[in-house]
Amino acid sequence: MAERFRNMQLQILSIEDGKPLKSVKLWLHPNKKISFIEQFNEKRLVKQEGENIQIIDVWSSELIEVSATKFMTPSAFIFLYENNLFLTFLNRTVAVWNLRGELVTSFEDHLLWHHNCSTNDVYITSDQDLIISYCKSEAVAEDGTVTPFGSINAREIMTGKCIAKLSANNLSVVPRGNSNSDSKRSLVQSTVSEAMEDVTALLYNEERNEIYTGNSKGLVHVWFV
Repeated sequence: MAERFRNMQLQILSIEDGKPLKSVKLWLHPNKKISFIEQFNEKRLVKQEGENIQIIDVWSSELIEVSATKFMTPSAFIFLYENNLFLTFLNRTVAVWNLRGELVTSFEDHLLWHHNCSTNDVYITSDQDLIISYCKSEAVAEDGTVTPFGSINAREIMTGKCIAKLSANNLSVVPRGNSNSDSKRSLVQSTVSEAMEDVTALLYNEERNEIYTGNSKGLVHVWFV
């Protein structure tokens, strides 16, 4: 084994006092890059380039391997500690996995807008039951041509079911009144289509039931849902 593998020594430390709790050895191929090492509760996820993903229980040393063709290296993770699941982001797609390496949910019509799968425009609710993302969409212009705009999609994490979709197709702009108080302020007006262009940040206020988005033009929009 020494010829084919090298070991990496990892330690688990107590957050409270920094004392070592357990020492773990990882056996790695010496000539292959480490794609990621992630710790999620008692499970450690290890992936090397071209190799299967290993899910290791750090207390029992139980090992589960998942084929590299089934689980490709994602661009980002979001761990769902309440549900003992995790989200992966790869090539604009989102998937939900359990800690046995099994696919739980994949989302149709939920293609993220940004190539780099940035999680800045992805929001997970505090109950970890909904994912709200800025996604690709197709809006129809007045002349009948299809113009690409983004949409805000909300889906159930466990089922993949779409429960809401905000896009230029299903929203209209409500004009502001021209009261004296409004006339004293300088307001930037945006159409729905303009507000849905190149969103770079998204946040959902669960108490007020409002979505806040910011775009590359530096504008912030509030969506009442």
